[in-house]
Amino acid sequence: MNNLAVSGGKPHITEPYPSYPAWDENEKEALIEVLESGIWGGYNPKVKQFEAAFSSYHQCRFGITAANGTVTLETALLAAGIGPGDEVIVPPISFIATATAVLRVGAVPVFVDVDGSTLNLDPAAVSAGITPRTRAIIPVHFAGQPADMDELMKVAGSNGLTVIEDCAHAHGATWRGQPVGSFGDLGSFSFQASKNLTAGEGGILTTNDEQLAEAARSICNQGRRTGGAWYEHVRLGTNLRITGWQAAVLLTQLARLPDQIQKRESNTSVLNGILSELESIRLVHVDERVTCHSNYLYLVRLDLEALPGVTKNNFVKALAAEGVPCAAGYPQPLYRNAVFLDHKHVANECTEAERMCADTFWLSHEVLLADKQQVKDAGEAILKVAAAADEVAKIGD
Repeated sequence: MNNLAVSGGKPHITEPYPSYPAWDENEKEALIEVLESGIWGGYNPKVKQFEAAFSSYHQCRFGITAANGTVTLETALLAAGIGPGDEVIVPPISFIATATAVLRVGAVPVFVDVDGSTLNLDPAAVSAGITPRTRAIIPVHFAGQPADMDELMKVAGSNGLTVIEDCAHAHGATWRGQPVGSFGDLGSFSFQASKNLTAGEGGILTTNDEQLAEAARSICNQGRRTGGAWYEHVRLGTNLRITGWQAAVLLTQLARLPDQIQKRESNTSVLNGILSELESIRLVHVDERVTCHSNYLYLVRLDLEALPGVTKNNFVKALAAEGVPCAAGYPQPLYRNAVFLDHKHVANECTEAERMCADTFWLSHEVLLADKQQVKDAGEAILKVAAAADEVAKIGD
């Protein structure tokens, strides 16, 4: 008799996990306030209010909102003066925008490997990838775990490099008590629909540098300058402003974030406890200097040698059939995407990134917002699938 749901057995989980994003009357009231104000666009007071609240939460002097987290990366590069002929070091494990933002400003993305234990940018690989043309580093706080900002800032400082933190996964995360987005010259956050803080779309740049803040704000606002006339344009810019609607939702969502982070951390501990003794599962190491992990993704690494015939894809197919929200994740490092066949880039040897794409999948963060029993159910479902490795190996990808 087949045991797994994918083969006709009974699913381990039948109750749905919490829907995301969470909302209540607070969002409704905030949106109605914008509606009735008659100021629906980017000059609604809630935009500045959110920029101030978010940047303060991340211990930064300035926050500059924009349409999404892709254009905030592009804006950060432009504000820092990075362009044609410049090289920017990026990790091969990230969403495509981390690298294509570099191409979009005419610069060259240089891919270097990640640390095999944390899956964040490896400072030693960064050092080895620096050339006379290197101008910047974009560390990604992958899955919500801050990168090694101690070492990366040392490398950047000794080589005169700009640091743009990609914080799309890491709202509220901290490294030795300091929030991400406040270490580098600029921090870029996304508010896309799946993120831990969302308004459906949107993004923000954080910085403590007044000149960078002014440049970024001008780029996002048609090249205007702060305090200038409406038809005065001092640099080449575009319109990347968010609306009052988005700012209203983001303010209410920001108020929820600390409690949600705490719940995700607590539920992560539950999952870790269930999975830590399983030889065929390896958990991603969390650096002891991480004082808050935002847990955007719960990463699971398979020991494929201990699971003969099993692939990441057929494991995920079997787990999804058991009722667990999960995804196979990246099928390949960024540099293997077809877009890079047509654009100049540098791909150094990235053994750990290749390995990660073969053996690592993730649970969606809404699992971590469920009650404790549902979280335990998810862990038990993983155990169930791992125990039926022979059956999993037969289902195909």
